[in-house]
Order: sequence, then structure tokens, then C-alpha cells
Amino acid sequence: MPSALPLGDPAPADGRLPDEALAGLGERQFGLYVHVPFCSVRCGYCDFNTYTVEELGPGASRDSFAASAITEIRQARQVLGDVDLPVSTVFFGGGTPTLLPPGDLGAVLASIASEFGLAADVEITTESNPDSVTAWDLEQLRDVGFNRISFGMQSAVPHVLATLDRTHDPLRVPAAVEWARAGGFDQVSLDLIYGTPGESLPDWETSLDSALACEPDHVSAYALIVEDGTALARAVRRQEIPAPDDDDLADKYLAADERLGAAGLGWYEVSNWARDAAARCRHNLLYWTGADWWGVGPGAHSHVGGARWWNVKHPAAYADRLAYGVSPAYGRELLSAEDRRVERVLLELRLDSGLDPAVLDDGGRAAVPDLVARRLLTADPAWLGLTREGRLLADAVVRDLLP
Repeated sequence: MPSALPLGDPAPADGRLPDEALAGLGERQFGLYVHVPFCSVRCGYCDFNTYTVEELGPGASRDSFAASAITEIRQARQVLGDVDLPVSTVFFGGGTPTLLPPGDLGAVLASIASEFGLAADVEITTESNPDSVTAWDLEQLRDVGFNRISFGMQSAVPHVLATLDRTHDPLRVPAAVEWARAGGFDQVSLDLIYGTPGESLPDWETSLDSALACEPDHVSAYALIVEDGTALARAVRRQEIPAPDDDDLADKYLAADERLGAAGLGWYEVSNWARDAAARCRHNLLYWTGADWWGVGPGAHSHVGGARWWNVKHPAAYADRLAYGVSPAYGRELLSAEDRRVERVLLELRLDSGLDPAVLDDGGRAAVPDLVARRLLTADPAWLGLTREGRLLADAVVRDLLP
């Protein structure tokens, strides 16, 4: 089942934010994330807050989701006040947002535009499974304002998809990309997963080559993580399938970096490659650089000025709170200056733009020469960045920099 909410203090019923969180609002970039928590099937590796029709139970449905999300968007405008706050990025994730009709997604997007306004160069993304859209759907999505789409390809190899419980035909991916191009999407991204039990290195290379044959603007490639509580974790625990192997994951990461780089896609975050600067996912960059965003939907997380909060998880509880005029926020935390410094190290070091060494404390700065000597870090007085080898060991590098 979906993962548990984090610990935190109770969120106020009216969603009010502390004055210190609202200070400087509008000076930082602002985005909206919309979590659409519906899937046609539950993939065995996934611990996201998603629900199939059978799991929804009474009190919630796909049909009523757009109305609830629009109510939360109106609440967000009230909480954030009347400061000029044009939205620079909108990202519909899930779940599978494109299980909803394009008209519903368009209505939510229109509400965001009405309440906040959209920046002139706004990036508007939806995730999609290749088997959840038709050419007509993609034309409609483009017509209502979406300009970027991210398809969950994961693999091009049938037995790997089967292990992941993915239901789409691999041949559906190039067709969906072609439809998106024909429909006028500015940017097309493909998501891949490597390290699935039973996936050989040639299997992974087949997936990379198949993805590149689609000529995407952007590729995300993530190592498979066995999350507690998932069907995959139970199968690994029963020794029915092996756990991912670290050496195998490293080999596949290097294969991805080599093939994607040779095809003209440069890395800009440890797990993300783009054809050029314009093709980078600006919404994710907003997360990685500590900007502000409001998360709409069941279980969605938000961050404004050092205040972070998260909504109730179940769609029925979410809809019920909004129907009674109560904030769907369940819990929150106020980040200290030290919390925010640590998060800067965790996130900014993963980017090709690197980290300002001034963010480190004395212990972190003392660790830099050894990391440089081990060829995990490149450093000069104004910049720290991961080497290729450092990207393979990014978590270990961060631990050394945060003693």
C-alpha cells in the first residue's frame, strides 16, 4: 500500500502559514504540483499514494477529483494572500493523471491560471502512461494548455515490464511520442528504470536505444528502489527474486550516461538528462533549488518559505475536508536555518550547477580535499561539483560533507 505520511506537527484547520514563511513570497519562483492519485493497476514496485478503482472505496471517485482540486487551489490563493504570484511551472503527477479526461485536467489548469496567473513562459507538464492516452487525448491536452509531457516508459523489454507489473506494450511508446509531437507538445520526456531483477545489461541497453530512437528532449533514468510495503519488497523478502545489486546498478548508470551523452543529452541532475537547457525540467529544478510550490491533491507535499506541509492521503478524506471548508493539510514542519542548509547540500550537489562551498560548515569543508583526491568531487573557491564517479556515490559524498 502507499507509504505513510511523515511525522510533523498538526496543520491548522484553515491552512494558515506563519508570517515568516510568507515573507519574501513572490521574490522566489512559484510552482503548482497537482497529484492525481489514480492508477488502472498497482505496479509492484510503487509506493506512491495511488489507488485503483477497487481500492478507492466510498466517498471518492475520479469524476469528482477536479472539483476538489479546484477548491484547494482557491484555498491556496486565500492562504497566500493577494501578492502577485504568477506560476512559473505546473506539474500534474500521480498516479496517472491522463486517466482523467483532458477536460478535467484543463479545468484544474484553468483554475490555477484564474487564481494566480501564469508566467509568460510557463512550463506545464503532465505525466502519462503510454497506454492511458490516444492521439486525440494528446491533441486535447495541448489545446487546454499543456506543453510538456513525460511518458512512463520504464523499459522496452517485455519480461522487465512484466516484473515491474507494467501493462503497456513497448511499441506503444514510440506511437505515443509521435502523437505528442503531432499534437504540438514543445517537450517530450521519457522515464526509465534500471536494475529490475532479471534485467541484463543488454536488456538495459535495448531500453536506452529504444528510448533514444524516439528522439526525446529529456530522459530520466532511476535506479530501482525496493520500497518497504510493496509487492516487490515482499517478493524479495521471500527470496522469489533477487534484490538489486549495487555493482549492476553502477554499470547500468554508466551505460546510460554514455549512451545518452553520445546522443546529445547532457546530464544536469544525477538522474536526469536533457537535450539542451530549454529541455530541462524546470519544475523539478524548482524543488532542487528550494523555491516555493503548492501541492494540490491527496498526499501532496508543499513548501513555502521554509514551511513544509502535506495533505491527508485518501481521496475520500481529502474531498470531505474540502467540502466542509477545511484545509486538507494533515501535518507540517517549519524548517530551521540548519535544516535548510542541510537540504541545500543534499539537493544542490546533485545538480551540474553544483554547490557554493560557503554552504558547508567547518566539518564539511574539511572533507573536501579528500573527496577531490578520490576524484569524487571537483572544487574551486566558488564551486563544488560531482565528478562522474562522484555521481555514482552521491549519497556517500553528501554524508562526508554533512559530518
